[in-house]
Amino acid sequence: MIDNEELPIGFTMELAQHSDILNRFSKLPEPEKQSIIDQARNVQSRNEMRQFVEAIFR
Repeated sequence: MIDNEELPIGFTMELAQHSDILNRFSKLPEPEKQSIIDQARNVQSRNEMRQFVEAIFR
């Protein structure tokens, strides 16, 4: 399981706003979760993070 301290705060906040995406994210295999987290670390703004999180499961 990925420790919350490893999650970018903006990513965590956006997941909290999208419970459906959070639920689907939590069911992913660990390597896929880590890949998404690594991508989230490169996001530069709140708006970009929102778009990133909403695009995860399109």
